[in-house]
Amino acid sequence: MKALVLSAGVRPAGYSLPRQIVPIANKPVLEYVVENLRDVGITDIGLVVGEGAQEISELFGDGSYLGVSITYIQQDVALGLAHCVRIARPFLGDDDFVMYMGDNVLVEGIGQIADEFARLRPSAQVLVDKVEDPRLYGVAEVDENSRVTRLIEHPQEPRSDLAMIGVYFFTPAIHTAVDAIEPSWRGEFEITDALQWLVTHERDVRARMYSGFWKDTGKVEDVLECNRELLMGLRTDIQGIVDDESRLIGDVVVEEGARVVRSCIVGPAIIGAGTLVEESIIGPYTSIGADCRIVDSGLADSIVLNEATVQNVSGIETSLIGRRARVGSARQHRLVVGDGAHVDVAA
Repeated sequence: MKALVLSAGVRPAGYSLPRQIVPIANKPVLEYVVENLRDVGITDIGLVVGEGAQEISELFGDGSYLGVSITYIQQDVALGLAHCVRIARPFLGDDDFVMYMGDNVLVEGIGQIADEFARLRPSAQVLVDKVEDPRLYGVAEVDENSRVTRLIEHPQEPRSDLAMIGVYFFTPAIHTAVDAIEPSWRGEFEITDALQWLVTHERDVRARMYSGFWKDTGKVEDVLECNRELLMGLRTDIQGIVDDESRLIGDVVVEEGARVVRSCIVGPAIIGAGTLVEESIIGPYTSIGADCRIVDSGLADSIVLNEATVQNVSGIETSLIGRRARVGSARQHRLVVGDGAHVDVAA
């Protein structure tokens, strides 16, 4: 089986990084996706990329450092998920494959679902979960045997609360369906339309409930929620230097080359390689990237990206601070600071 990972989406506002490689718990979102695939034995991965292709390819290369082989597939114009399948046909050939949204985090992986697909081998199998507002998703209606009877994209009057959450298993039957559909009212080739074509033509399409934690990381609050969830799996690992005047409480990771000086860190938290934390209090659920400077400050429940500086600010919470950003005194303590921005407002 192969994998098709979709990573051609937009960048978060204010950030130069594609959102698929924004770090969560100091690891790019897309790396969690690749690890989930590798863990079920899928190592031949086609990565659909758009404007962020260079940053993604520089980070992941050929995938060998993660134990996989990555083939890059360029999508110049975003024309929908089914269009991704269409342009990836030379890579996919006639193999079964899993299509996985590159900005989705599924903490517990896809092992059981992949095994079920291999055992039953329906024409398609979609992961679903109950959501509060199905209008924001592609929605599946299913019968008592978990067979899909109808699918619709962003329904205005949903008849189901089962949203498709961005992981799909396919046999080669999907290619016939993709070739048969027309663009939707949004001007895109919708994967829901291709799946509905299979249902209409009496192919076996099944829905599988996902019981673990998952998030689409398109919004800052979702990124922070994922950060909390992933940090809860940390175990203390001190590779850097923690001086005698500092205290570590709970599970804390201090990466190689990092220094903690006269500070208190309450886990779960991670301090990136080469970072200095001095005269500061770092609260739980905080990820600080590499080569940062946190001086005379207090942070909690936040993400600080590489090479950022936070100085003389206390009480920062639920914040996302971009690469190379500089935050001095600030009136607001819930911050979203873009890459390279400078915030320095008298308190």
